[in-house]
Amino acid sequence: MAYPYRVELTEEQRAELRGLVGGGTAPARALTRARVLLKADHGEGGPGWSDAAIAGALDVNPSTVLRVRRQFVREGLPATLARKRPDRVYERALDGEQEAKLIALACSEAPEGTARWSLRLLADELVRLEVVEAISHETVRQTLKKTSSSRG
Repeated sequence: MAYPYRVELTEEQRAELRGLVGGGTAPARALTRARVLLKADHGEGGPGWSDAAIAGALDVNPSTVLRVRRQFVREGLPATLARKRPDRVYERALDGEQEAKLIALACSEAPEGTARWSLRLLADELVRLEVVEAISHETVRQTLKKTSSSRG
């Protein structure tokens, strides 16, 4: 059967994958991908299993087998085994100046009638002082968690 992404491993690659699987200390995702590549090897001395057989033997989805094959052919062995970091970038809700104002507010005296600042009170106060147009208490929590200062 002809595969659009035919895996043909060299002896060095095969030895590296066998060592990875035999060692058993790599992340589970890398081990599964290594096993898929070893079973999908159509090179000299490779078993050359079908996608369905690999999926059944390793208890993975056939589309996973196809994705591993495709990534190996397009990007090579290191990229196939390594975890790709997410490429999305999150926009920061508060800039440095706004964070400084939040920290200064959190370290100040609590409003009258309360023992201490709550996250919701801090968020409401930042909006009232027009530091930001709108902010959630969760953003306040995450921002304060990143700082090494204590609110107490």
